Amino acid sequence: MIDLSKLISVLSIDEKKSFINHLEKKNKRNDFKNIQLFKLLIESDLSSKEICFKIYCADNKTAFHALRKRLFQSLIDFIANVNLEEENSVDMQIIKYIISSRTFLLHEQYNIAYKILDKAEALADENQLFTILNEIYHTKIQYAYANPSVKIDQLIHKFKVNQQKHYLENELNIVYAKIRQALNNATYNGEVINLQILTENTLKEHGININESFSFKSLYQLITILSISSFQNNDYLKIEPFLIETYKTLRNYKSKSKQVFYHIQVLYLISNTLFRNKKFKNSIEYLNSMHDYMHQQKRKYYNGFKLKYNLLLALNYNYSNNHEKAITLLQPFITKKHPDLESLLDIYLSLIVFYFQQNELKEAQKIFSKFYHTDKWYAEKAGKKWIIKKSLIEILLHIELGNIDIVESRLLSFKRNYYPYLKEMKQEIVITYLSLVELYYKKPDIITTKEFTKKVEISFKQINIEEDIFIISFYAWLKAKMIRKDVYTTTLNIIHQPN
Repeated sequence: MIDLSKLISVLSIDEKKSFINHLEKKNKRNDFKNIQLFKLLIESDLSSKEICFKIYCADNKTAFHALRKRLFQSLIDFIANVNLEEENSVDMQIIKYIISSRTFLLHEQYNIAYKILDKAEALADENQLFTILNEIYHTKIQYAYANPSVKIDQLIHKFKVNQQKHYLENELNIVYAKIRQALNNATYNGEVINLQILTENTLKEHGININESFSFKSLYQLITILSISSFQNNDYLKIEPFLIETYKTLRNYKSKSKQVFYHIQVLYLISNTLFRNKKFKNSIEYLNSMHDYMHQQKRKYYNGFKLKYNLLLALNYNYSNNHEKAITLLQPFITKKHPDLESLLDIYLSLIVFYFQQNELKEAQKIFSKFYHTDKWYAEKAGKKWIIKKSLIEILLHIELGNIDIVESRLLSFKRNYYPYLKEMKQEIVITYLSLVELYYKKPDIITTKEFTKKVEISFKQINIEEDIFIISFYAWLKAKMIRKDVYTTTLNIIHQPN
């Protein structure tokens, strides 16, 4: 059974109001149970059974199922119509041009037909609609014999160039799908892959050169692929210039107003890269631009990107010595539900880190108590890396709270469940880090000794901890203990020191 709440979650506040108006006009009887069901779904957290009783004052499963079915169909029709009106107006106009031109061609009104096809071609080319352009060129070539003014060689050349662009877009879409699937397998199923080699080989296999001319959507997909590879290898500095230069190209596209969704995605990816490279001011500038685009098209995409935007903004604030603003920004999300569960879980974890860095351990523990599902459940929703971060933070939190029995239990559990995976993923740095944490936990006095300092230096010698801001956050806790300073100040000092 399809979850109606998830269908409703894609609607903006204005669209929800419009949908209610749509139902009011559509309803022929005085029975407004469909509106009642819709309002209950958006205003309450009741179960299906409870909603059924609210509407029928009885457990009338048959009637409730029929009501859900009618509301589902109404939602599908409404969402489709809204998208046709807002996004496909250009596509529909071009299709109208093509259909009408073919009517004129059949009546041998060639001059009028080609003038209409010229309008269709200009509009399709501006919006990079390669499939529709293919139809236009096909029609023009088919009737070229009847129009002496047509330069058929030039027309065939344009047709072939468009075919190449269309082919390239399709191939990149396949590459994108393959790499995203591989990443999902690595993230959620624990499969071990070398994403950089996979990316290079897949691009080569499909004959894609990153210097080719792409559509807005394809450029977004390429940027996503490169960002994923950088995420895997903590190598954001390498792709930053390419992302910035690529975006300059995107900004000049005439079709950018049509492709707002991809524009928002690209701005988020660039902002995240700049954050990872500790360029917080620049990251916030791109986030501001992202926020502006989130408000376009009647805030159509606002809700879908709200969590990602606020989380990244809060991270920028926190690591720019503005932790109060970061906490204030994220705290309201703790009591709210959202279909973007992965981002919501990231917000929970980030808030725990923010409070932990400020030594507000009870607040951190309060949020941790909300993690009542199994690790398997969280791995399915947010991936193994998220679970590992959560487990490490939990161990540090219980060390600070002095919960000896829990620390022992969590250490054993972590070793048993994640050491084999970390070794396969060549993430021995996490194992090394935890061994140092365990050494300090069992012998607290050792932390300020030269022996321990030397052990830390040797352990981290082969790893540039400055490469990743989240690795810094864990390392800073250990460093703070060594130099007897608070965690947050130590973290900021490491982040902002010259590389």
